[in-house]
Amino acid sequence: MDELLNYLRELNMTSMILRILLAMLMGGVIGLEREKKRQPAGFRTYMLVAMGAALTLILSQYLDLMLSTAWGDAYEIVGRRTDVVRLAARVISGIGFIGTGTIMITAHSEVKGLTTASCLWASACMGLAVGAGFYECVMVSFVLILLCMTFLPMVEKAILSNARNMNIYIEMDSIENVANIVNRMKAKDISLYDVELNREKNELNSTTISAVFMIRLPRRMHHADVLARLSTLDGIVAIEET
Repeated sequence: MDELLNYLRELNMTSMILRILLAMLMGGVIGLEREKKRQPAGFRTYMLVAMGAALTLILSQYLDLMLSTAWGDAYEIVGRRTDVVRLAARVISGIGFIGTGTIMITAHSEVKGLTTASCLWASACMGLAVGAGFYECVMVSFVLILLCMTFLPMVEKAILSNARNMNIYIEMDSIENVANIVNRMKAKDISLYDVELNREKNELNSTTISAVFMIRLPRRMHHADVLARLSTLDGIVAIEET
């Protein structure tokens, strides 16, 4: 096993092809999870990011090898030194531009896309590790990234559904409805931390009033019960947890 890994860490045709294909495969599998959730970056994006990162590090190793062998004479004449990790550092900084494009703020004042951007960054790092031939770490990282994308959302959902802090987005037909909402919360012993009001003109030139309520629930009160009780108030157009 050790002999095989040492062979695959060498810069030969078999090793380079394996690294490129492995990076594409792992990036594609991770991207499929994002694709199922209709995220901006999906199957092909993750595959290309991981492959490009692996290719960049292979190129760094190739340049280092060539400067010490076939290009040795020119290397001595020019007298320049090369840093094999410099290209890899540029990959990490470049992923920031792609990740920024996946992050957006919704009309509900909610930030979306942070998980996709973080996963893209992790996939790029995984691709660099594949390109370096660090197979042991790559397999562990691949499994952990998949667990974060598939298993942890269920754990996170269970924790948030029982959390006492809650943010509620409400659309209403009049600003006077805010007082009714606050009174209903106080009647149920719900503590109100803050309210963010927003007024926007729609295409019909009418004003849409929305608000985000940051509240703390009493013990043993479920989030679904709060939404159900507030939705029965007059003038509520839409309500959801953010």
